[in-house]
Amino acid sequence: MSTTSSTSKWPLAQFVTLALVWGASFLFIAIGLEGLSPAQVVLGRLGAGAVALAAISLAARQRLPTEPAVWAHLLVVSVLLCVAPFLLYSWAEQTIGSGLASIYNATTPLMTTLVALAALPRERPTRVRLLGLLAGFLGVVIVLGPWRGTGGGTLAAQASCLAATACYGLGFVYLRRFVSPRGLPALSLATVQVGLGALIMLILAPWIATAPVHLTPRVVVSILILGMAGTGLAYVWNTNLVAAWGAANASTVTYLTPVVGVSLGVAVLSEPVSWNQPVGAVIVVAGIAISQGRLSGVGRWGRRHAPVGRSAADQSSRGRTDA
Repeated sequence: MSTTSSTSKWPLAQFVTLALVWGASFLFIAIGLEGLSPAQVVLGRLGAGAVALAAISLAARQRLPTEPAVWAHLLVVSVLLCVAPFLLYSWAEQTIGSGLASIYNATTPLMTTLVALAALPRERPTRVRLLGLLAGFLGVVIVLGPWRGTGGGTLAAQASCLAATACYGLGFVYLRRFVSPRGLPALSLATVQVGLGALIMLILAPWIATAPVHLTPRVVVSILILGMAGTGLAYVWNTNLVAAWGAANASTVTYLTPVVGVSLGVAVLSEPVSWNQPVGAVIVVAGIAISQGRLSGVGRWGRRHAPVGRSAADQSSRGRTDA
């Protein structure tokens, strides 16, 4: 059974569901922290995600990779795309709101482009890409709001979110360079990646996940949804969308996640939102659109200066960007 056998049946429904689930991930992290430590939240979501993906792989009769080199590369990817950023976001949300964390997550394509420019020899910094990067990071500065005098704990938490997206950038480029050329099925790669992440957290748990646990129905449900949907099923939905709509159109889900994240933070947790956060988020998204040539006028200008063919940064930035 193919993982994309039903890709074209309900692409719009999968797109909307994916935006909601990834945008709500930050809310579920915040609720999980009501009864769990950051490390316990990550252990729970990766464990639930690994179970969900393993079940899907079994149902789809999807074989896992057998080459030791692939597993070694996926171990690095798991640390960069799962363990490290999940821990950073969970730690950060002890101090900042889930909506603000979702805004910082939208910088992932910018970080990926920046890493690709530095790490991939074939990448050349075109004028359009540099303009998009500058606009995007200007948006980050506006979100930070340095004129308001940020407290130390809040500043450290926001820096932690940016470190998480830097991990995503490194992870996507590493994935593109060492794993993607092998042409392995996305579902099997995701199953191994998330499974290795869960194993890493199990090994580390006796040292970093020892805080008292206070489970409530709300906490348990949040962790299960965060793991099974946001870390498990979402990957399958994203793969289906890429097959049905193409990578460029599917990747626009990244633009909606901060909208969902901020809206849920305000509606469910009554989180305050200052004017600079949505304004900065819009500038970040505009920077991403410019760097990827999505704005018609700028895109034509970029095509006159860009190298022929789709860049590795574009391709590598269209992976998972959930929290």
